[in-house]
Amino acid sequence: MAEALRVGIAGLGTVGASVARVLADKAAELTRQCGRDLVVTAVSARNRGRDRGVDLGKAQWFDDPAELARKADIDVFVELIGGEDGPALGAVKAALEAGRHVVTANKALLARHGVALAEIAEKKGVLLNYEAAVAGGIPVIKTMREAMAGNSVTRVFGILNGTCNYILTRMEAEGLSFDACLKEAQRLGYAEADPTFDIEGHDTAHKLSILTSLAFGSRIAADDIYLEGISNITQADIRAAGELGYRIKLLGVAQKTESGIEQRVHPTMVPTSSVIAQVHGVTNAVAIETDILGELLLSGPGAGGNATASAVVGDIADIAKSRPGFQHGPVFGRPARELRPYKKAQMRSHAGGYFIRLTVHDRIGVFAAIAKRMADNEISLESIVQHSAGPEAGSQKTVVLVTHETTEAAVRKAVEGITKDGHLTDKPQVIRIERAE
Repeated sequence: MAEALRVGIAGLGTVGASVARVLADKAAELTRQCGRDLVVTAVSARNRGRDRGVDLGKAQWFDDPAELARKADIDVFVELIGGEDGPALGAVKAALEAGRHVVTANKALLARHGVALAEIAEKKGVLLNYEAAVAGGIPVIKTMREAMAGNSVTRVFGILNGTCNYILTRMEAEGLSFDACLKEAQRLGYAEADPTFDIEGHDTAHKLSILTSLAFGSRIAADDIYLEGISNITQADIRAAGELGYRIKLLGVAQKTESGIEQRVHPTMVPTSSVIAQVHGVTNAVAIETDILGELLLSGPGAGGNATASAVVGDIADIAKSRPGFQHGPVFGRPARELRPYKKAQMRSHAGGYFIRLTVHDRIGVFAAIAKRMADNEISLESIVQHSAGPEAGSQKTVVLVTHETTEAAVRKAVEGITKDGHLTDKPQVIRIERAE
């Protein structure tokens, strides 16, 4: 049997502690699968006295994760600290420079510094594994990086944030407000005390930028993503979507076009009959469209200690199975130095059209004014429906418009014009419709 794989873990929070427990509880099974023992020999955490449900008494403790990465007697450095800079970045760079393999669950770190870190890893001939950084326990990274050789990806999209999916699921199923569902998500531990990173789409954007690089061979461009969260979704939107045969999901979408690559994160109406619409709660789902395979949908637990720990342990096991002298594949599917500069796609018409909800004064001429603004911007309407805004609406009406294929710019300009006309009594709502899911 080969020598034991020595593992150093930096960060012993929910995920780090789960990883340590899995490595201890599943030790015999992992040894059989990998042909060698996987042993935690060093750790770094802020609180040494905390009970983490696993015996780490034999592990060497370090206060500084970068020191663990440089000096500890380890083969693999597991970064579970979090954050795109600071200790996480310093420690990962130190480990790679020292010729240690690295496993991380840190999507923010990869979205900001992934290509630079990949260059170091490939130069040093070590692995940089990050399955847990995208979609938790779903093996989407391995699938795209290894199992889809020869396939050309045209589009990748999905539900990449469990917190948002949980909130939207509860809003629809129980008729609760966004705020009520958010508070429940925080109580259950699905959302942080400051939920901004999740609910405003930043978490999804980081994950999408990594998938985009894998899909299209481009450098990561997390700052070139159209971004919109779910905090402005109301029960009126949920009900209207249902009446039209749709369900609202926060999607991350990346696709290749003739003019470049399009990346966007936003609430989306998908047909209730589609597979993606059936993904509920904290579950994640990723769809990959290719020329050879067609469409592949991966779905499963997207967050939580066990799901993330499963992906981390899988990455460690892959390293344990590799042998000295083996030529490791590139971090993002292509050598980091050969990743193409990201080229943002030009604005184009959205084939699925748009849902537009307007709360307006109930007075003569409003319908005609709205229709004129749409016509002035060359927007063709599939339907336009007016109904009461609610029992306490008074002199207000809700107007719901569904457009045919048109551009985001045209829709925004039309809505801006309607707002300037003084017809609105509340903030307008605009949601893309995806018909092909």
